[in-house]
Amino acid sequence: MKYTRTSVQAGKEIIPAIISLFSILLMFLGILLSCQKEEVKKPNILFIITDDQDAKTLGVYGDNDCDTPNIDKLASEGLTLTSAYHMGSFRAAVCTPSRCMLMTGRNVWETQNLNVNYPPLNYIHKMEENYAKISPKDPSYYSLPALFKRAGYYTFRTCKRGNSYEGANLLFDERYDKTNRGSEDENASQWHSDKVIDYLDRRIDQSTDQPFLIYLGFSHPHDPRRGKPVLLEKYGAIYPGPPTTVNPRSPKLPVNYLPAHPFEEGHPDLRDENSVEGVMKKRDEATVRNERGKELATIEDIDTQIGRVLKKLEATGELENTYIFFVSDHGIAVGRHGLMGKQNLYEHSLKIPFIIKGPNIESNRKAKGNIYLSDVLPTLCDLASIDIPESIYGKSFKSVISGKTDTIRDVINGVYSGGTKPGIRSVKKGDWKLIKYDVMNGKVQKTQLFNLKDNPNELLIEHHDSKVIALTGNRPKNNQVNLADFPEYTEKRKEMEALLLSEMKALKDPFRFWDQK
Repeated sequence: MKYTRTSVQAGKEIIPAIISLFSILLMFLGILLSCQKEEVKKPNILFIITDDQDAKTLGVYGDNDCDTPNIDKLASEGLTLTSAYHMGSFRAAVCTPSRCMLMTGRNVWETQNLNVNYPPLNYIHKMEENYAKISPKDPSYYSLPALFKRAGYYTFRTCKRGNSYEGANLLFDERYDKTNRGSEDENASQWHSDKVIDYLDRRIDQSTDQPFLIYLGFSHPHDPRRGKPVLLEKYGAIYPGPPTTVNPRSPKLPVNYLPAHPFEEGHPDLRDENSVEGVMKKRDEATVRNERGKELATIEDIDTQIGRVLKKLEATGELENTYIFFVSDHGIAVGRHGLMGKQNLYEHSLKIPFIIKGPNIESNRKAKGNIYLSDVLPTLCDLASIDIPESIYGKSFKSVISGKTDTIRDVINGVYSGGTKPGIRSVKKGDWKLIKYDVMNGKVQKTQLFNLKDNPNELLIEHHDSKVIALTGNRPKNNQVNLADFPEYTEKRKEMEALLLSEMKALKDPFRFWDQK
């Protein structure tokens, strides 16, 4: 072939054009690959859990006595679930099964045989050695840290010591457990937040892209509620108490306050009802209001520490790709219904606060949810695109988070069997809730029926007493009582009794009540 000067010149002009076109294609390919990389980037998880916190201590649930600007901000920028529960307990230490359910996705009865032994005080954490010892036959293999480890996450835990599933705790990459219920920073909530902040600082220094799962557990507001002096003063409380007179700055009595529970609830020697520091067996106005002030002082301190962690998280540049959960392991009475602890099935103790903020979550939204702590594991897996173990009881509520559904189940169960057997059971469907007591070796057999729409605080006839009304300032309506023995509610009671038995069977509850067949 004969080449002319013109064709050679044309070739010289075409080659740069081809190179330029190829460069453009490479650039677009790089952008495409970068976009795909962004699409598959795993979200981070910051899971914050408090100890013994009634949802109504927070403004988003209707109580403005406590200053919690950081938790309030999470709620205003995210989703608040108004019907979240922990399911209950078969032992006095309610937090143990509740945290086991969270870590495993199991229901309350399925957690009975899990390892809940405390680690020795001189324990040195060696995650890789611990992980090498387990197999798919071990329940810990399908626990939260194990699942996220296998998905490429770095897992971090700081929490109180004990009262949880030790099999899961052994599998976090980093672990810092210490019970901190003092008033000084090194023995209070700041100890936990400092551990997380230190880890986030290290992430900044290392410039790592590895996604993280942080489990940040605070030891308060569980008693002893040794708050910072300045916050105790703010909430009209003294330490340890009880005071001899009412401080007008202390929080008011809750509307469902009683000086005593109307009947023995089945655990007469219970620590929470007899030995809380500054309370003991006292339930008078000054004592209860002082303890509530101490409670709010510790909650505000927790809120301050959450603010510090969120500020550091923002400094990492990873805030926008992080799901933030705020929950508690269960609720607490602190004077409601004449009780001090959480070993009961009234809403204040069975219900938990539950707030979620994160990618693509609509701000300032509320949904019912009808969830348990058992549902946390499958939901976190779902958000992180991790396969959900088939054997677990819990359900993912990602559809509630995304706004596609309002609830994931119709019925909510409650169990307390930590005292005399069979104990207390509850079932809730729609506006109706049934609670049954079969305790003290059959000496106490009671049934309560509430319409929670009409009687959200589960008020009893004792709340109508003029002396109680004078203390709470709340005058109940006539229908705000236990409806179980009212003739007009006979059919509703039968319906709820049948539902309770059906749910007990479904959960393989090992007990039956005096009137169940």
